[in-house]
Amino acid sequence: MTSAVSATTPISDIDPYSDTALIDPWSTYAELQDAGPAVWLSKYKMFALTRYDSVWRALQDPATFPSSFGVMMNDHMNQVLRGNTLCSDGEDHSRLRRIIMKPLTASALKSLQERVTVEAEVLVQRLVAKGSFCATRELAVHLPVSIVSNEVGLAEEGRERMLVWADKMFDCFGPENDRMRHALPVLEEMMNYATTQAVRGKVKPGSWAEAVLDAVDRGEVDRSLCPVLMIDYMGPSLDTTIFGISSGVWLFAKHPEEWDKVRESPSLVANAVNEVLRLESPVQGFSRYVASDYDIDGITLPAESRAIAFYGAANRDGRKFPDPHKFDVTRSNSINQLAFGTGPHMCAGIHLARLEMKAIFGSLARMVKRFHIQHEERLVNNVLRGFAELNVSVE
Repeated sequence: MTSAVSATTPISDIDPYSDTALIDPWSTYAELQDAGPAVWLSKYKMFALTRYDSVWRALQDPATFPSSFGVMMNDHMNQVLRGNTLCSDGEDHSRLRRIIMKPLTASALKSLQERVTVEAEVLVQRLVAKGSFCATRELAVHLPVSIVSNEVGLAEEGRERMLVWADKMFDCFGPENDRMRHALPVLEEMMNYATTQAVRGKVKPGSWAEAVLDAVDRGEVDRSLCPVLMIDYMGPSLDTTIFGISSGVWLFAKHPEEWDKVRESPSLVANAVNEVLRLESPVQGFSRYVASDYDIDGITLPAESRAIAFYGAANRDGRKFPDPHKFDVTRSNSINQLAFGTGPHMCAGIHLARLEMKAIFGSLARMVKRFHIQHEERLVNNVLRGFAELNVSVE
């Protein structure tokens, strides 16, 4: 494919998937943004889209950048998950998305809102009383695991492994590096669970998982797709929200003046959540196949190439966001952040994630004056950005 890259195309030997770049990607992203609207990554033989406009255009154009060829950065995973909501287009995608989205619409989640709010209040009260806690394992994990996993309704057996599965699943989404290869056995365990446990008689009656099985029985979706549709609930519903919550705590600990604004004006919580997700996008990017020659501001992406849309880079692009690295809970354009993607493949769990995050930070704003970081350890993951551990004390 290198021979098909135009002589005017910027080429870089940068590795955005090195440990160093994954932990602190901002200088890498800035270099790629400065190089051009699309940059050929010589190490991975893919284009990097890091500017906001480039990412937005790719995600809004499924005809040129289809998802049905897979959205991962390696051929193996693009085959494994082919046909699920992430890796489908057109009517196939719309049909699958209707099934998955049915319990996740804003109106459907209204019945869950009070329970999430009450649970968040009880949780925060208990943790604040302790004086210190782990913002990942004790705070951020609670709602996704206690409420969301229950609503999904998968078999209890093996459910304790879901957080490990979700983490390793996203490692498998990356390029074919050592991190991806080491995660494959864990992904196989997850696929086995989805195949053997997410079945009639083992899932919770009335659950989201049972609704998928009902759709299969009605002939709305092929039975062979059932395991990968279950994975739509098992992975993305957990880690992304967990990392969003813990990253928010970290940002507010680093920027107490922004926390004061939220405490003084609780109506800012929703906008603050958007700003947290803009700065610390839990999913840093997916890839897209290029179906036909495409011009991005003078750079041609040739047909049959592949481009990585870096959401995390786009969300810190100074061409879109003034002072892009500044954390500002009053930022008027934070609503335009791309942490959830955009276009037909916008994250199906967007309303659920916002509900959980707003409930947690609303409760924290009523009970916590200050966060103090005691210990932090970044997770190193091919796609996810967040903390493996974040210990805080609170006033």
